Amino acid sequence: MAVGDMHCAQTSDAHPAEDLKTPNPHRRSALVLCAGLIGGVFPQISSLKAQPGPVDGHDAWVSEVLKRMLTIKPGMTREALLKVFTTEGGLSTGLHRTFVSRDCPYFKVDIEFKAVGRPDRDDQGRVTLTEDPRDLIVTISRPYLAFSIMD
Repeated sequence: MAVGDMHCAQTSDAHPAEDLKTPNPHRRSALVLCAGLIGGVFPQISSLKAQPGPVDGHDAWVSEVLKRMLTIKPGMTREALLKVFTTEGGLSTGLHRTFVSRDCPYFKVDIEFKAVGRPDRDDQGRVTLTEDPRDLIVTISRPYLAFSIMD
């Protein structure tokens, strides 16, 4: 036996896991695991790079929508409000309702009105369900983001 062969044989006997010629199920499992991790991470990294950023005009669009939303102020009518917003589903009364931007239904505000041409409450003290284009905005919340509510 040559000196080099004896060295390999001694190393192989002393540390069988280091022998690259002998199949090792642990090494094979580790390689499969590493390949799976690498295969799973790289597509996620490349998809992050593919997502549009603010330079693609999204920030400018959001800014314009917010500016439009902020034109609505207390004292304005429901009719003026409905040029920028539309109603959303969910619980409401004639004097309190959530409205969504006509540009994006995720942009919302909560509005309280004062009834015009009718009482705020009926004979039994319940808040009216009737809505009138002349109703005046008393309060308007800050714009916020939320998913749509479907009735």
